[in-house]
Amino acid sequence: MEEVPHDCPGADSAQAGRGASCQGCPNQRLCASGAGATPDPAIEEIKEKMKTVKHKILVLSGKGGVGKSTFSAHLAHGLAEDENTQVHQSGSGWSPVYVEDNLGVMSVGFLLSSPDDAVIWRGPKKNGMIKQFLRDVDWGEVDYLIVDTPPGTSDEHLSVVQYLTAAHIDGAVIITTPQESKSSVISISQKKRTSSVP
Repeated sequence: MEEVPHDCPGADSAQAGRGASCQGCPNQRLCASGAGATPDPAIEEIKEKMKTVKHKILVLSGKGGVGKSTFSAHLAHGLAEDENTQVHQSGSGWSPVYVEDNLGVMSVGFLLSSPDDAVIWRGPKKNGMIKQFLRDVDWGEVDYLIVDTPPGTSDEHLSVVQYLTAAHIDGAVIITTPQESKSSVISISQKKRTSSVP
């Protein structure tokens, strides 16, 4: 589903796709059809796969350039300092590359033929890749999964939360700077709360 209006009644609501706030929403037809309320079977598969990952932490930001990926890397390295923990950092990844004995990294960049290639994907393709990262990667027994999400609020965030909620998200960290972008951070924070992410 694409970006949802702030006052969305929700796909499970009787007003889904029919309410006044649904007018002009890119998901209006999907919600009105009832298909939006059908749970994705991948949710249970991901829940089962994530049983070997003890803690799942999302790192978010309202805009780019605020240090979110740097924070994610430092958090992963800090957690890896404990000799009894194993950490995988996932931003947009495919197969683990171990940068230390107990620190693996996943990145969509590993799939590109050149590091200079741009990744320009829309909804279904991004959602499919997120599913593959969470469901098909052999995570093994790890203590932490740090998910470095893209900046802003988008369908990637909704997908990650949707897929990981059943597997229990331990928390989210929102990175920001003291600028006018705080309104996007407030938007992320509100979406996080409505998704039951600690």
